[in-house]
Amino acid sequence: MALGITGLALLFTLTAALYASVGFGGGSTYIALLALADLDYRALPVIALLCNIIVVTGGTMRFQLRGLIDWPRIWPILLLSVPAAWLGGRLEIAQNQFMILLGLSLAAAGILLLIEPFIRQAGSSASPSRWAENRFFAPAIGTAIGFLSGMVGIGGGIFLAPILLLTRWAGGRRIAATASIFILVNSISGLAGQLMKSGWDHSIAALTSYWSLLLAVLVGGQLGSHLASKALPEIWIRRLTAMLILYVAIRLFWQQIG
Repeated sequence: MALGITGLALLFTLTAALYASVGFGGGSTYIALLALADLDYRALPVIALLCNIIVVTGGTMRFQLRGLIDWPRIWPILLLSVPAAWLGGRLEIAQNQFMILLGLSLAAAGILLLIEPFIRQAGSSASPSRWAENRFFAPAIGTAIGFLSGMVGIGGGIFLAPILLLTRWAGGRRIAATASIFILVNSISGLAGQLMKSGWDHSIAALTSYWSLLLAVLVGGQLGSHLASKALPEIWIRRLTAMLILYVAIRLFWQQIG
C-alpha cells in the first residue's frame, strides 16, 4: 500500500486534528502512515518528530495558560529523558532492526490506546500508588521512554500517559499536560539527534519533498481542539487510531518475516 503525497497530507491533517483534541502530538500515527508510504526509513523519524513539535506546541501553550503544568513535579521526568531522547536519535540502527523496533513500538502503542479507558478507570483512586511516590520512578520512566522515542521518532506521550494514569501520579488533566510537555521536549531532543545522525543534507531533502505534511499538521492541529472532539467521541478516536497503528505494526512484522 503506497500513499501519495496528497493522500498523506489529508491523513496527516486528520491525524493532527484528532490527536490535538485529546492532547497528544500524533507521532506514532505519522510514522505509521509514512511507513505505509514506503519512504526511506531514515526520513521517517525526522518528519514524524517535526510534525509532533508543530502539533503539540499549541497544546502545551494552552496547558500552561490554564496552569495545568506542574513544573516542580514534571522536571524529574524530563531531567534524563531529554538527553536519552537525543542519544536514541543519534543511535545508528540498520533498516531491518529499525522496522522491527518500530513495529514493536507501534504494537505497544496501539494496545495502550485500546486499554487506556480501563487503565484510566483503574487509576481513578485519589491516592497515588507507591510507585508514583518513589523518587526514582519519574527519572527511570522518563529515561526509558525518552530513549525509545528518540530511536523510533515518536514523542512518547502515548506510553507515558497510561503509566502515569495507572500509578495515579496525578489527575487526568494534569497528566495530559505532562504528556504534552514531555512530547514537545523529547521530540525536539530526538529530532536533534536524528539530524546529527542522518546529516542536514539528507534531512533537508526529505523535508523539502514532504513540506506539505508540515503545513497539513499545522492546519489540523489548530482545528483539532475546536472541531475534532465534537465530531467524534474520544473513545472512538482512540479505537480507530489504535486499529490503524496495529495494522501497520502487523504489516511491518509481516514484511520482516517475508
